[in-house]
Amino acid sequence: MKISKAEFVKGVIGDDYGLKDNLPHIAFFGRSNAGKSSVINSLVGKKDLVKTSKMPGKTREANFFRINNSFYFVDFPGYGYAKRSMLERNKTIKRIFWYLEFSNARPKAVFLIVDANVGLTALDREMIEILKANKHQIVIIANKIDKLAKGAAEEQLSSIQKEARDIPVLGYSAKTNEGKEELTKKIASFV
Repeated sequence: MKISKAEFVKGVIGDDYGLKDNLPHIAFFGRSNAGKSSVINSLVGKKDLVKTSKMPGKTREANFFRINNSFYFVDFPGYGYAKRSMLERNKTIKRIFWYLEFSNARPKAVFLIVDANVGLTALDREMIEILKANKHQIVIIANKIDKLAKGAAEEQLSSIQKEARDIPVLGYSAKTNEGKEELTKKIASFV
């Protein structure tokens, strides 16, 4: 699959995740600063489709991007950013839960983006349990793989895969596009 068209459609703060065209959703979740926005920009081949920031926790709404006029990438705010107020963090988490558990716009798959250098955090593990409980298709993207030496990267991916058990784990670099072909194929398998 080649992504030839990607456009911002709408941002949602609240629980209105439905779109009239009923195209499938591919959702992206992850801890703040794991590089969700950069991964999406890398996949679509645009540097500025999704706004990125050096300050984690910048995304405040669920952003919908129509891809090839046939499905959506849904970029949710990062969870766990410590400098936000507890109330704001809880609102973000509630919105994510609503989308996963109660929304009629059920995603075809959820791509959980983690920092390859950090591995799975307690918040990531909690998210995986919620996703499993709601029977979502999950793929873990270990982003920022370019920041690790080859041997260390392989070891870290192996460690994440061992902990994730039956969930596929893909190494990725939004900076160098390493792993892009494999990730694109995986997305295509769901839509």
